[in-house]
Amino acid sequence: MESASVNAVQAVKSSRTTIILIALCAVSLLASSSLWVKLSAIQEALARQSADATAAALEGRTLAKSAQETVREMATRQALLETRLQEVALQRSQLEELIQSLSRSRDDNLLVDVDSALRLAQQQANLTGSLEPLLAALRSAELRVQRAAQPRLSPLLRALAKDIERVKSANVADTPSLLIKMDELVRLVDDLPLANAVATLAASPKAATTTLATRSLKPSSAPAESATPGSGLMARWPDWLRQLASAVRDEARSLVRVSRVDMPEAALLSPEQSFFARENMKLKLLNARLALLSRQFDITRNDLTSASQLAARYFDSNARAMQQANGLLAQLQSQLKTATQPRIDDTLSALATLSASPGK
Repeated sequence: MESASVNAVQAVKSSRTTIILIALCAVSLLASSSLWVKLSAIQEALARQSADATAAALEGRTLAKSAQETVREMATRQALLETRLQEVALQRSQLEELIQSLSRSRDDNLLVDVDSALRLAQQQANLTGSLEPLLAALRSAELRVQRAAQPRLSPLLRALAKDIERVKSANVADTPSLLIKMDELVRLVDDLPLANAVATLAASPKAATTTLATRSLKPSSAPAESATPGSGLMARWPDWLRQLASAVRDEARSLVRVSRVDMPEAALLSPEQSFFARENMKLKLLNARLALLSRQFDITRNDLTSASQLAARYFDSNARAMQQANGLLAQLQSQLKTATQPRIDDTLSALATLSASPGK
């Protein structure tokens, strides 16, 4: 009986153990199934999120491309707008200048016109060497100021009257006459005798024959008159011999000349150097002519002074042609002293003062 009870107890225990194991297996199955369900849900969520992220990335790339294109378009538009803005600013400045010029008073316009006209006339006078354009411009400006009849323009009117009198009384050199005198000087240079030139008789055989024939036709009293004291021996010679002796004596006397030379370099001048001395003097005169045409009076005076020094150094001052050349040089120098153009500083100063003051 005891063994049966023991077996029954063991059977009960084993049945309980089996039930517990079955319960534990069921619980684990339930837990595993729940975990599987959760993992499946997580995988689905992850797949869904990945798809959303991919779509978002694609959309972001599309938006980035469109944004870049928009930025480029905006940069192009901005450059175009800046260009138009600069054009508008330039047009605005031009418009402001135009408005300012239109809003300028009548007196200011008159001052500007008179100033430009006088400056242009002064330039014309400097270029042409004539004071007529400047005098005409001054008289026209005086007439316009008188017609304006403004009290504030009275200083300008006084300055115009003073400058008109100054221009009227100015002595300006006559350029055409100066050019004619310079051309005459250039022509005279070839005829100027050098300081070391020797006056010789005609050396050709025909000239010598003519001289002897002329002397042979003289009356017999001519040798007696030209005979020197102590020539009694020659009085007993035949006529043809006396004439031949007189001719030989005259030719021998013409071979030697005694004169005073103040410039040693003029006496030592060779024929080749004499050619260059004449050409150098011509160049000085031509340079003076060009300087006179270009209204450079200081250079003209310097060149004429150099030409005078060359003439006094290398040419014979007692010759008639040299005296004529010296007279022309002196006339040119004296006329060039008054060749300075008069200035209208008083009128220009009055114009500057009135332009700086505000118009009323």
